[in-house]
Amino acid sequence: MSAVTASNDFERKIIDNVAAHGCHINFVFDPKGDEPSFAYSVGFEETVGQPEVIIFGLPNEIMQPMINDALRLCREGLVLQDMVQVDGLLEGFPCFVRDVIPEKILPEYFNSAIWYHRARTGVPLSHAVQIVWPDLDGLFPWEEGCDAGVRDWQPALWTRNLNS
Repeated sequence: MSAVTASNDFERKIIDNVAAHGCHINFVFDPKGDEPSFAYSVGFEETVGQPEVIIFGLPNEIMQPMINDALRLCREGLVLQDMVQVDGLLEGFPCFVRDVIPEKILPEYFNSAIWYHRARTGVPLSHAVQIVWPDLDGLFPWEEGCDAGVRDWQPALWTRNLNS
């Protein structure tokens, strides 16, 4: 592992945030509103030995604390693995962790995390997870009857199988 060198102010901010807070959070949004907004972490692997986290479809004011709380929970022993239920990220509702399939670890979703990981380790980012939230009835996108809007605002970066 080597020290990460920044080539611009944005990269310096990422490095500084990881050092000071344990992670940096990037927000991505479509100004037209056609695509769901999302937020993802940079630095989880270095700080807590866990995969980077991505969340779709909620306001930034909700996604940022969810990622920060996930980091805190990892520091307290949470292991981010597929189908682990996580309470306390979204008030009143559990969330689930889903493994992102390697083919979906793309710059369009994880650009800064890909850069940071490669700069730090010399190898491509190969593991990330998606935090998935339920509809108001507590149904998740892989469950029958889940609100179509909730499904639409959370692209499935995980492998779909009979139960998910």
